Amino acid sequence: MSIETVSLCVVALNEERFLPNLLRDLYAQTYAHDKTEIVLIDSGSTDATREIMETFKTTHEGEYQSIQVLDNPGRIQASGWNVAIRNFRSDVLIRIDAHTHIPADFTRLNMENLAGGEYVSGGKRPCLIEHETPWAKTLLETENSLFGSSISTSRRSEAKQYVKSLFHGAYRREVFEKAGLFNESLLRTEDNEMHYRIRQCGYQICYDPKILSYQYARSNLKRMIRQKYANGYWIGLTLGVCPGCISLYHLVPGMFVAAILVTTLLAVLGHPLLMECMWAAYGLFVLTGMAITALSRRATRYTFLMPILFLLLHVSYGVGTIVGLVKMPAFAKKEKQAKAEKQ
Repeated sequence: MSIETVSLCVVALNEERFLPNLLRDLYAQTYAHDKTEIVLIDSGSTDATREIMETFKTTHEGEYQSIQVLDNPGRIQASGWNVAIRNFRSDVLIRIDAHTHIPADFTRLNMENLAGGEYVSGGKRPCLIEHETPWAKTLLETENSLFGSSISTSRRSEAKQYVKSLFHGAYRREVFEKAGLFNESLLRTEDNEMHYRIRQCGYQICYDPKILSYQYARSNLKRMIRQKYANGYWIGLTLGVCPGCISLYHLVPGMFVAAILVTTLLAVLGHPLLMECMWAAYGLFVLTGMAITALSRRATRYTFLMPILFLLLHVSYGVGTIVGLVKMPAFAKKEKQAKAEKQ
């Protein structure tokens, strides 16, 4: 079966700041516009997001296979992507988050992979910042660092290979026909769970480092910490629903926080050696991360705060994971009941 037409799908909620640039990126794609459908899904925005979508449709509709502007009554990401899956009309659906910049060859490279026999394709997703201030750059370096985000292959590998999950994937229609829709009970880990089911259906997920898409990182420390906490929280909850879709590296921050609690208690009881060894190892770990950044890029006075930033992000993610694990049995029970009612 030939793979020629593609739907570029965007789900947005109050994204009037980022959406115009993303729509310019979509328009700049080198893949043939007459073989491209644009699907824009508004999740009940209260700003100009819906108006921006409608303006794009009015301005460019005749240049594309079609342009759809749809509503997402569920408001969350998972329900928005389900609207996209139910309504896209092409051979391929490409998921693109609203806080994103995509190069002009993004669609073409994905389509070449799928035309070559792959069923799911994607690539790297480094982060960008909106404003180039020294503090924002330091937060960006912290986020992009191996020590700040993760060791996941789909974030930094230079080798084309099959992976467990990735960002901004391109999917043949057949994949969703077999794997089904996104789980709308999951607010942060819906893509992990979907990719797990896709792999269970026998499909491989192709990571190609030539394919790039960029996500705008939080340029505010408080928001970054809240994001990490929420990510960790949903990792903890999801373990009760789909343990196979969580990797070991997702659990490292939670294990780190647990180690802090255990070694501190042992130190209070008169056995400080484990605590001293742990903090010595962690100190070496984060100082190495700072040194790599300082040597590879021009350091600023904020660069030397990176060890503290690493600690804040690791602890916030880890605390979120532990809280999620505590609440996980009740969440898993609720999920099981919901599935039983649907059957």
